Amino acid sequence: MIDAFGRKIHYARISITDLCNLRCQYCMPEEGVTKKDCGEILRIEDFILIARALIELGIDKIRLTGGEPLVRRGVITLAREIGSIEGLKDFAVTTNGILLPQLSKDLWEAGVKRVNISLDTLNEEKYRFITRGGDLKQALDGLDTSLETGFEQVKINVVLMNNFNEDEIEEFVRMTLVRPIDVRFIELMPFEGQQAFAYGRYLPGSEVLNRCKSLKPIESDDLSAPAKYYKLPGAIGRVGLIEPLSHKFCSRCNRVRITADGKILSCLHSRRELDLRSALHNPNKLKSVILQAVMEKPKTHHLSEGQLMERDMGKIGG
Repeated sequence: MIDAFGRKIHYARISITDLCNLRCQYCMPEEGVTKKDCGEILRIEDFILIARALIELGIDKIRLTGGEPLVRRGVITLAREIGSIEGLKDFAVTTNGILLPQLSKDLWEAGVKRVNISLDTLNEEKYRFITRGGDLKQALDGLDTSLETGFEQVKINVVLMNNFNEDEIEEFVRMTLVRPIDVRFIELMPFEGQQAFAYGRYLPGSEVLNRCKSLKPIESDDLSAPAKYYKLPGAIGRVGLIEPLSHKFCSRCNRVRITADGKILSCLHSRRELDLRSALHNPNKLKSVILQAVMEKPKTHHLSEGQLMERDMGKIGG
């Protein structure tokens, strides 16, 4: 699919639940999201229908997100069904890692090739603070398990936060020396529900380069990817910078997002959503709505103009 600005759209992020077993401060309210009735959330069968339509339209990369996707009942069945669809080249999951020790092998056998683990600190006390009660050891066990399972790629996503984890940048970077992982630093994005927490905590991706002078830029194998990649001399893994505020990558954006309640968003920070639910049982109509969303994809986001997404990050899937 080609949008109105000539961008090839071939990547879909599908949020299969807005629930989570953590309460990260920049992602969702302390009390968690308001639990929706079962009828408001798409069924596993609905996600399969949407995935098939997306792939038939040219999507060749799908990532399951949440909330926390691994808390969704039926996630392995869903992964197995999506992983078997002809035309899908890249299948990934973004998770906080807590449930990977139990589910990693099943995900790999279902066809998941890559895993991204959200991990913003390596300090137990700070981890409990940012996740509102999470156990760092569980997340690290999930990282170890994912590496042992044999996924093609394992990444750590670190949200940069001023006066929180800037003193850990070097420690995260050093992980790439001895482990086959990509550590990606992501600029904190303001969402309406978490604006108070985000205020004053923005830290540009350039801080990573300021602190780690030995990092050298390398060419990415995917030029449409949002991250710019760097490497330490002799390192096994890579360091990525994702800078949606300081260095927009909208001109090479290649994705759409499906929410757990059946909406399609063509931009993470757009307030424009189209409903897929009414088209689920009409394949042609379903494809038509998807194509409409692609053609309405904005040229750029407007965060710098103060426009904030009304949904919490946890309701969109990042």
